[in-house]
Amino acid sequence: MQLKSVSKWIVITGTLLIWTVKFIIRPFVHVPAAMKPLVGFSPNLIGSFLLPFGACWFFQRYFKLQTPADLAYTCSFGLLLVIINEYLQLIPVFGRTFDYLDIFSSVAGVFCSHLVFAKLMGSRISQIGQKA
Repeated sequence: MQLKSVSKWIVITGTLLIWTVKFIIRPFVHVPAAMKPLVGFSPNLIGSFLLPFGACWFFQRYFKLQTPADLAYTCSFGLLLVIINEYLQLIPVFGRTFDYLDIFSSVAGVFCSHLVFAKLMGSRISQIGQKA
């Protein structure tokens, strides 16, 4: 299966999972106090995990993602935007809340997605080499 197709399904599944947490679990499901932080930062973790997959699916013109250096650049750029977004939440006009745990979960999500995407890229490259 092509990397773009895999990326598409990972992004769709991840987005549905984020919506489930934000619009069903948080408002309607009683979550024990010990699990509330997990439910609170899971959309950031999942969303950050989706960064290289979304770049592969939506932004192939700008992010080629053919080498590990391309992947590192894409993940770094995405993480920078996520961190800037979190710090913009310090401005009271937006009515959002700033949280260091969100930044930490975003870093963890991007790190994990970098590992997974690199593995998928490596398997794709090895498949191309076997065909040649």
